Amino acid sequence: MGWAEIWNTNNSPPWDKGFPNPALEDILTQQRATIGGAIATDAEGKTYRKKALVPGCGRGVDVLLLASFGYDAYGLEYSGAAIEACRQEKSNGDRYPVRDAEVGRGEVVFVQGDFFKDDWLKELGLGLNCFDLVYDYTFFCALSPSMRPDWALRHTHLLAPSPRGNLICLEYPRHKEPSLPGPPFGLSSEAYMEHLSHPGEQISYDAQGRCRMDPLREPSERGLERVAYWKPARTHEAGKNANGEIQDRVSIWRQR
Repeated sequence: MGWAEIWNTNNSPPWDKGFPNPALEDILTQQRATIGGAIATDAEGKTYRKKALVPGCGRGVDVLLLASFGYDAYGLEYSGAAIEACRQEKSNGDRYPVRDAEVGRGEVVFVQGDFFKDDWLKELGLGLNCFDLVYDYTFFCALSPSMRPDWALRHTHLLAPSPRGNLICLEYPRHKEPSLPGPPFGLSSEAYMEHLSHPGEQISYDAQGRCRMDPLREPSERGLERVAYWKPARTHEAGKNANGEIQDRVSIWRQR
């Protein structure tokens, strides 16, 4: 059963903890040297709010967190039931206090649509390569492995040019065997590296579902570049192994 089917049967997905992953909060507070803040200045010297996108946003907790930091935050969901859950969560705005009074709160928009199509962008009046920040936590792992090349390619269509645009991947679930059924499907950091370095291209996997790294293969012309990678100090319990050790990783990517 896919995530959309789970939502449509009135069940919460198993990863839905009802609050943002603390790793995202730490990124937004501690990694401004890499991703910047929510307010930027254009070529004419005018300030504007950055746009952040959360594909497969679930009930929208990460979207609301991003808005509390000042981003104009967009949550995309394929499931109508999930969008309704987002609207309900949005009514609990006091759970997401503004982090900086001078920056203020950004706009919150939830939209139903297919990540791989442009209809929802047109509905919002947005163009390609308009997002300054894209956050992927439980979206990549929810997709069928056959869709991974298209997932990587789509980010080249949505992410703003470097260094303005940053794709933040909270890599999960790294401790699940990739041969086991999903979603979520087990992933490795190598899978993120191979797909995002070669968007739209087929990547080799072994019989156990593990991504094969080719050290001699050059990144493609449209490949994203990993600019940061680390183990977060905090994450959801689902991102830890049986010994309580954090298995999740954070990677940040930009257009070349």
